[in-house]
Amino acid sequence: MKPDLLKQQAHRAIQKHLGYEFRNAGLLQQALTHRSFNAKHNERFEFVGDAVLNYTVAKMLFDAFPKLTEGELSRLRANLVNEGVLAEIALEMNVGDGLYLGAGELKSGGFRRPSILADAMEALFAAVSFDADFGAAEKVVRRLFAERVKHVDFKNQGKDNKTALQEALQARRLALPKYRIDEQTGSGSETRFVISCDLGELGFITRAGGASRKAAEQETAAEALKWLEQQFPMKKPKK
Repeated sequence: MKPDLLKQQAHRAIQKHLGYEFRNAGLLQQALTHRSFNAKHNERFEFVGDAVLNYTVAKMLFDAFPKLTEGELSRLRANLVNEGVLAEIALEMNVGDGLYLGAGELKSGGFRRPSILADAMEALFAAVSFDADFGAAEKVVRRLFAERVKHVDFKNQGKDNKTALQEALQARRLALPKYRIDEQTGSGSETRFVISCDLGELGFITRAGGASRKAAEQETAAEALKWLEQQFPMKKPKK
């Protein structure tokens, strides 16, 4: 697999964001290869990367919040180690520009798909550990998650985005959101949904895509919640 000039540029940028330069470029390329491209893809890398990510974020939270219980730490980790957050980081790093995707995925916008981006991030963590060692991979995760751990959201810990949005609307005495399928393409493992979340009387609609209806609903609910809390912040009770 010989990367073209644009891919090489994207890979250099990704390494800069990671704070790590690969000695074996083949590991970086495999981490960024989707199964639709060829047989030497990143799915097995994801298995290791997931373990690296979960341990590192767990240790970061353990050190940062010594008074929290196991259950509280677990809920905070769930808020940080999920498809949405990983995809957000991947977008910040322009990981999509460096992906190797099959023709079908390219046509359907796979380089922007949260599930593909999140999987690539996990694969990248594994690739760093293979290229160097666990310590190097842990350092990369810490670099990318430091600010997110520092500003972790205690308010919605453990709640999925749809639940958090519903409760936020109810707290403001507003109508519940309405979800609808705007687009459905492909079939089987290639199925993709685009879901909209309509906040009704507020006149605001968000849209997001995902490999399943549930995933797309969670993504669009997250966007709606972010907008709602920015536009209609709740006053904190006086102590």
